[in-house]
Amino acid sequence: MSRLSIIPKLKRRKILDAIASGKRMDGRGLEEYREISVRRGVVEKAEGSAEARIGDTWVVAGVKIEIGEPFEDTPDEGILVCSADFAPVASPTFEPGPPDEASIELARVVDRGIRSSDALSLKDLCLIPGRKVYVIYIDLCILNHAGNLLDAASLAAVAALMGARKPIYEVRDGEVYPTGEVEPLKLRRLPIAVSMAKIGDAIVLDPTFDEEEVMDTRITVTVDEEGNICAVQKSGPEGMSVEEIWKAIEIAVNKAPKLREKLEAAL
Repeated sequence: MSRLSIIPKLKRRKILDAIASGKRMDGRGLEEYREISVRRGVVEKAEGSAEARIGDTWVVAGVKIEIGEPFEDTPDEGILVCSADFAPVASPTFEPGPPDEASIELARVVDRGIRSSDALSLKDLCLIPGRKVYVIYIDLCILNHAGNLLDAASLAAVAALMGARKPIYEVRDGEVYPTGEVEPLKLRRLPIAVSMAKIGDAIVLDPTFDEEEVMDTRITVTVDEEGNICAVQKSGPEGMSVEEIWKAIEIAVNKAPKLREKLEAAL
């Protein structure tokens, strides 16, 4: 761990000592989440919105729905666009300016989980093939970073989609006309992202900010209701053995139902 300065090295030592005793610095077990809450309808002007909190980590997601032109290679499919804004007030590690690598990765992982799980049928979002489709924008705003942004962002995004209402358009004479009415955005799956950090030889669920600072690597596994693996994302400088990856997948499959309960209970 030569990449760490003296203070992170000392922090890592304390974290490893706690893990060796079967407990973490905050008293949790290795495979235990912090308190989780999800609330929908937090942004009045959005077509759908939600906030998710995991411990002190706080993410708000807003959904905006517009009409646009499809991509040339998918003329009969709607478009899903996910972006993330890391507000500088959320963490001393965030800086103002264009999206950095971390915010791009976060948006891509959330986007991939929704796409790979087939949560949204993009073909159902087509109005006129090759000309007019629904464009679904998911904007993620990080309000406080206390570790494990990925899981909180995924929860917020899916919860916002669950409550989203899309405007209804009438297709007439090759054009689309607003009817002034709305209908629910249909979700076919509720994908859940479960993130873990490898610290030394241990795999810990829902890493805190301090744990992420000293982790060797992180793995995020997205799971649907049937326990199918929809997406896997690994980030960090160190590798993971096949056994460690399978252990992470097993943890994700076992823990995803708890997070899904929070989604389904959100008001």
